[in-house]
Amino acid sequence: MKVAFVTDSGCEHNQQEMKALGIYSLPLQISNGSETILELEDASIEEVYKRVQAGELMKTSLPPLGLIEELFADLKKNEYDTVFAVPICNGLSGTINAMRLAAEENGLTFICMDTYVTAEVQFYCITLAKKLYEEGKSLDEIQTILHAVIDSASTLLIPVDLNHLKRGGRLTPLAATLAGLLKIKPILKIDKSTEGRIDVSEKVRTLSKAMDKAIDLMIANGLNSDYELVVAYVLETADCEDMIQRIQNRVPGLKPRLIELISVVGCHTGIGCIAIQYFKPYKEQ
Repeated sequence: MKVAFVTDSGCEHNQQEMKALGIYSLPLQISNGSETILELEDASIEEVYKRVQAGELMKTSLPPLGLIEELFADLKKNEYDTVFAVPICNGLSGTINAMRLAAEENGLTFICMDTYVTAEVQFYCITLAKKLYEEGKSLDEIQTILHAVIDSASTLLIPVDLNHLKRGGRLTPLAATLAGLLKIKPILKIDKSTEGRIDVSEKVRTLSKAMDKAIDLMIANGLNSDYELVVAYVLETADCEDMIQRIQNRVPGLKPRLIELISVVGCHTGIGCIAIQYFKPYKEQ
């Protein structure tokens, strides 16, 4: 059996970076309606956000079907018979279904893990799967291990620019206006419980209260010092740095990291959004 490990740019790394790890990756697409760019290939995360900041309404979509078909055909030619994929979750993109179809067309066995999120969890799962396979774990064992990681994972988003959500059609003009007047900050969640779709978890008055409430939610969900946690920013870091300090005060021993939010998510949440993603990493018995 020859196994190819496949992901997409939702994992926060470009094709060359993933290739260096022995993993195939496909770029997701970002479009302003007249121009389409390949995420992390044609533009950096910051470059995309600068365009959002300038007022461009950016939409995202799965990797070009031609690139998916080309990759899977090449895998078949190179005598791979199995694809182990960890793409962006099904609730945010049609990538999983497109990969499954390409695998079927090329007679490849397709094993796919839906992380119900993207970004750091996606990168961790695909790199862990590759590592465990090289260490001799079976694909069934790897799936069991990844399921435990995925079950522990969650992402919270605190968007600051509600007008951006309104422009993108994710918030009605009336709701955005009322939320602005009342200083309401929604806390959005995406994980297995939301089936990988962005859902409203809480609505809180003021950003400071939203930050503290987000920490309450994470602790109630099991967050402790054994977890990995990242706080991701969209151009602006000050609020995210504040969030890290608050988390460290509440969860001693936890070591949060500050990263850029992957552009396929940040395009929808807007500039200044605070994103927190956490999961319990695998520990070898």
